[in-house]
Amino acid sequence: MQVRSHMSVLVHDLAKKYGEREALIYQDFGGKEWKSLSWNKFSATVKQVSNALLNIGVKEQENIGIFSQNSIQYLFCDFGAWGVRAVTIPFYATSSEQQIQFMINDAKVRFLFVGEQEQYDRARRVVSLCPTLERIIVYDAMVHISEHDTNAIYFDDFLKLGDKLPRQTEVEQRQREANNDDIANILYTSGTTGDSKGVILTHGQFHAAIIANDECVDVNEHDRVMNFLPYTHIFERGWAILCLSEGATLIVNTHPQEVQQSMRETHPTCMSSVPRFWEKVYQGVMEKIDHASSVQRKLFHHALAVGRKHNIEYLSLGKKPPIALHLEYELLNRTVFSLVRKELGLENAHFFPTAGAAVSEHVEEFVHSIGLNMIVGYGLTESLATVSCDHLNKPYTVGSVGRPINGIDIRISDEGEILLKGPTITKGYYNREDLTRQAFTEDGYFRTGDAGYLKNGELFLKERIKDLFKTSNGKYIAPQMIESKILVDKYIDQIAVIADQRKFVSALIIPVYGMLEEYARAHNIAFENREQLCANPQIYAMMKERIDTLQQQLAHYEQVKRFTLLPHQFSMEKGELTNTLKIRRRVLNENYKAEIDKMYED
Repeated sequence: MQVRSHMSVLVHDLAKKYGEREALIYQDFGGKEWKSLSWNKFSATVKQVSNALLNIGVKEQENIGIFSQNSIQYLFCDFGAWGVRAVTIPFYATSSEQQIQFMINDAKVRFLFVGEQEQYDRARRVVSLCPTLERIIVYDAMVHISEHDTNAIYFDDFLKLGDKLPRQTEVEQRQREANNDDIANILYTSGTTGDSKGVILTHGQFHAAIIANDECVDVNEHDRVMNFLPYTHIFERGWAILCLSEGATLIVNTHPQEVQQSMRETHPTCMSSVPRFWEKVYQGVMEKIDHASSVQRKLFHHALAVGRKHNIEYLSLGKKPPIALHLEYELLNRTVFSLVRKELGLENAHFFPTAGAAVSEHVEEFVHSIGLNMIVGYGLTESLATVSCDHLNKPYTVGSVGRPINGIDIRISDEGEILLKGPTITKGYYNREDLTRQAFTEDGYFRTGDAGYLKNGELFLKERIKDLFKTSNGKYIAPQMIESKILVDKYIDQIAVIADQRKFVSALIIPVYGMLEEYARAHNIAFENREQLCANPQIYAMMKERIDTLQQQLAHYEQVKRFTLLPHQFSMEKGELTNTLKIRRRVLNENYKAEIDKMYED
């Protein structure tokens, strides 16, 4: 049964219910051993943080910054701050100095919590440019604090300020005064265009969101939930709080690049992720099958066909599979698909929310076919994550983003834009009344900037309206749709489609360098470096053949005609990627102007 308390007391009420049961599984900074924390200990540490915050002078609704990757300390600070009616502002662990300087100054942050050495060093370098910043509090005890930095302290020393709960009476008074209109978070969107803007999220929005999502998905106190995406991401933040409210155990994954190893070590039942994670899983499985014996390949592809028929053609439509098909699927599920799930660490898989970008229908079908329940959804920071998702025990259509959650009113404008109204929608942007006015229609609907349509109760996305390209021939191109089709190829890591005001579609492609090098060696293609590899005509021909196969279903004017293989990754430092790894098309057009222009030479 879900606990629906105000977030200022949520952890404490859960501790009263679950006591010494396991609440969090985590690794220390720099450690490899998985450790466990009970609900009682979670609650006790959050109380310490609340008391310590009062001892350093945190005021009601004051903004506190958290600049860290996922960690248990992050959770302690979020809930500890809410316990004294303070506001937390999460920064991505990869944020640049320029970004954190802007956020600290815009929100007038006095106290900043940081994770590891990298975050401390960046924060330290902007202190002189942030007049309100008084103190940096460091989670990782191995961080070297500058001897000239007299205002930084370690988190363990900060916690001591709350020993024996010296201000608990005041803490509890603030909790009694807490209400749903209080601001819980200000989330600065990294944005694919323009400056960051702070999305205001209230406790009332969170309260409405956890109730509405509880009605759609079946996370429960027996689930072990891997936190893979950063807590700064509204999808992971909302999901983690929903899971806690249900009494589930959170597995705090600090290093995203190690998530597959973490899964094999901790065996989660649920995990929210972006589509790229499942694209990589698909590529990895298919790569192993490509190297298997002909008998094994034939068996696996037959199993996939049976899985698709059973899970997509019947179950997804709410229909009961024929008994013969069901028995064959159960056999293959136990003998073939169980081995795939075991390799992923998902022997006890329950379900897997997926959102944040377009999901390739090919990948979605694959995940369902091997017996993993992918819950596809759609949302924004401004909607506190979920707008729609596949609902428990209701039919779903591969290619849709599910059914609207309860309380959300979706309207499609005459231009095809998705407009939203409801209790989970933000009231606006921090310190930006101008942007807030622009973001809403006259009758109060939030403009998402996404084009879509409703069909049989399900929401389907078309494209970001501002991302639509118009070729010089007058044809409209949806780049993300094209990219999602091509990204399933095992040799492709990233792709950016180019088409705006151009006579045909082209693309910049980041290949999977290791696999490309392996292919070159297997085919006696000589190269001394990545530049030579990516420029090789034989490599280009091989890639073109694969890309042409993937885009056969696209209209002729939508197909990528030429592409450039780049010998290096897109870079966050150069502004080419956001903190959530979305491409910034304007920056790519500037940084790769020469490469792009060359593709259009006659």
